[in-house]
Amino acid sequence: MSTPIVELKAVGKSFRSADGSPRTVLDGVDFTLREREIVALLGQSGSGKSTLLRIMAGLIKADRGDVYYRGQPLYGPARGISMVFQSFALFPWLTVQQNIEIGLEARGIPAAEREQRAERAIDLIGLSGFEGALPRELSGGMRQRVGIARALVVEPDVLLMDEAFSSLDVLTGERLRDDILELWEDTQIPTKAILVVSHNIEEAVMMADRVLIFASDPGRVKYQMVVGLPRPRDADSPEVRALMDEIYAVMTAGRVRPVRATGEPERLRLDERLPEADIGRMEGLLELLQEDPFLGRADLPRLGEESELTDEELLPVAEALALLDLAQLAGGDLSITALGQRYVAAENPQRQKMFSEQLLARVPLAAHIRHSLLQEPAGELREEPFLDLLRESLDAEEAKRVLDVAIEWGRYAEAYAYDYNTGMIHLPEDERESAD
Repeated sequence: MSTPIVELKAVGKSFRSADGSPRTVLDGVDFTLREREIVALLGQSGSGKSTLLRIMAGLIKADRGDVYYRGQPLYGPARGISMVFQSFALFPWLTVQQNIEIGLEARGIPAAEREQRAERAIDLIGLSGFEGALPRELSGGMRQRVGIARALVVEPDVLLMDEAFSSLDVLTGERLRDDILELWEDTQIPTKAILVVSHNIEEAVMMADRVLIFASDPGRVKYQMVVGLPRPRDADSPEVRALMDEIYAVMTAGRVRPVRATGEPERLRLDERLPEADIGRMEGLLELLQEDPFLGRADLPRLGEESELTDEELLPVAEALALLDLAQLAGGDLSITALGQRYVAAENPQRQKMFSEQLLARVPLAAHIRHSLLQEPAGELREEPFLDLLRESLDAEEAKRVLDVAIEWGRYAEAYAYDYNTGMIHLPEDERESAD
């Protein structure tokens, strides 16, 4: 077995919620990154993946457990670990050459050596001719190449990539990913191991020797898959498609509500996370699912290709359809229900009525909001009490996101309305007038 480079043992991390109470982001994370392997980390937004990368880079400290680099405890930034960020993180006033040299300068490398090493990195990553350009003069793909070159120029043992391709268009992201893999396979870079955080399941299977799937609340490794396929890999091969199907099945398994003895799925908790799914996308996906060639059932990878939705967009939409019983999620497949078929066939007014019935029956937060409004003589309330309720178990940002989803779904269902200027949630105007 190859040599461990980074080891995490029972690592945990907590942050303070808005009310001052600790919120556990990571708990009991055990993970070893070894020489000559690429590992991909998948999981829902908010599962702590980026926090884990920052702990491995020594940028933040773990609250519990131990982190080792080359067998030694890691107490701060490690010289042998570099990180590539999603947002490029370039200095806009520096040229390409200067941005790439910045890390070498911070390490006290003499100017002549900095220039030579930066020039090698520029040539290696395909930036020749752009040495004097400023970031604003570059495309997104070129800016990310600068970020990668800046990480590689310090010749790191470990390269950590946090959603490094997600802000790029599909073709640019694939081209840059393939370039990184070619450098890796040809050992043109001294990097001994790569860890990639991604939302893209195909990207993970195409790149990685191992894929880890993270669970949420708190973040922890719940599944590990070994990808025993030689690179380069064909995205359309049966072997790659089978691995993608397996990952989709694992990632959606935690999104399906447990079923009671009556056959009905269990209701959500009042403060449970809601999938961030747009109504238009939900209806569009449901209509696509009903059409040829799917005819009511599709595996998620194929459905994502046909709908042109990314995994980050597709999975919440599929989860929302399952939550409202318009579709069922099982084994990485999405199947339309009888109710979903009636929904697709219905006109808009009837769709709204069906959506409202399912929303109030299956989403306790939406039902609680409407019930609270019905108890108020004026039929309106500020959003703060509902945010306070959600903040008891979610951080402030996630509480706001969940409430925004509930408000958007409720507005479409005409269960209640929302005034963006005042932050007031209120009953629809016709119900308020009839109450008066």
